[in-house]
Amino acid sequence: MKLILRADVENLGSLGDVVTVKAGYGRNYLLPQGLAMVASEANLKIFEQERKKLQARMDALRAEAQVLQARLEALDVVIPMHVGDNDKLYGSVTTTIIGDALAALGVEVDRRRILMDAPIRSLGEHPVRVRLHASVIAVVPVKVVSDAPVIEEEEAAPAPESEAAEA
Repeated sequence: MKLILRADVENLGSLGDVVTVKAGYGRNYLLPQGLAMVASEANLKIFEQERKKLQARMDALRAEAQVLQARLEALDVVIPMHVGDNDKLYGSVTTTIIGDALAALGVEVDRRRILMDAPIRSLGEHPVRVRLHASVIAVVPVKVVSDAPVIEEEEAAPAPESEAAEA
């Protein structure tokens, strides 16, 4: 099935490209979402008339995504997690947890746009990619820390008080 793309589609093409896709993908996803139109002589003429409007809309979306990218990359995302022996996490940090942490910082990002090869299973700082637009990907530094209070400080602080009480 030959289609004219009306928007940038990841792993397929950009605005105005004529692509060949399987019929099911075209009929069930690209056409209903308004991302493409059937490639015919009449549709090519219609597309050329709409091209400037579509390009302007795509440029506006890309600009918004770049602003959000700068905002995301400037954030310090800290996620407290339960840890056991040897600083090993109970469970893992998933896209849902990262999405909730970003929402708590005032940035709404759909968790499906957060790209992770595998869930985070260790403490420390981890770079997490967020796809904001087909051509804009932000890298957010996510710091995973222990949620348990530091026991050494608690044990050190009460000792002088107990000595003062005994004296």
